[in-house]
Amino acid sequence: MDKAFTTTLAPSPTPRKAAARAALVGFDEPQYGLLSECFRQFGIQPVAVTSNPAELLRKEKFEACVLSLGKVQESEEVMESARGSRSNSRCVIYGVGGSAQDAMRFSKYGINAMFHEPLERPAMLKLVRATRLLVLHEFRRYVRIPVMTEVSLIGDGRRTTATSIEMSSGGMSLKTVEDFSIGANVEVSFALMTLPRVNVRAVVSWNKPKSLGVRFDPNDERRLKVKTWIDSYLEN
Repeated sequence: MDKAFTTTLAPSPTPRKAAARAALVGFDEPQYGLLSECFRQFGIQPVAVTSNPAELLRKEKFEACVLSLGKVQESEEVMESARGSRSNSRCVIYGVGGSAQDAMRFSKYGINAMFHEPLERPAMLKLVRATRLLVLHEFRRYVRIPVMTEVSLIGDGRRTTATSIEMSSGGMSLKTVEDFSIGANVEVSFALMTLPRVNVRAVVSWNKPKSLGVRFDPNDERRLKVKTWIDSYLEN
């Protein structure tokens, strides 16, 4: 064929998916540098937020938000703004510092994970690696939701308070100092963001020092409320 009549069509560029963004609220330069390095390593773009964070979280969409739990009033305002925003109601919230009691103070906002102080790079990378799929919206590969809320645990003639670590439609993992034997029948009670308090029968499926896992009773229809909440969380 005559070369004068041939054309070479350049392949159409594949549109790049917008990077997931994490709002880093109110951190000084050393903390911001360490946090931003960890998120960038997993393809998440850090955004420094130094003024009017609550207003920004109302207007702009972020896939994650990182804030210090030591700044109680500001943190609560930011979380309330994010959870009340249509675009950020399901963003992944990371708390920095503070105690378990501090995290429980904000449990109604559904803090997903905690960076413990002093910030140490290996532990930070491990945490971001564990939660990155949720931030990147790769939900098909992420069947458990990391979320922290206060849980009442009743069983073996005891009633104790625990903290949720991860939750799925079939069960949850908990942080607790109490030791329950594998196979023990228990009942868990908790409320979470848009999920009103729910009580579900469960059985202890594994235990480790200071943590354990429970599997919801498949015959307890109340567990369906948890499944509905998780499905809604992943769809938004």
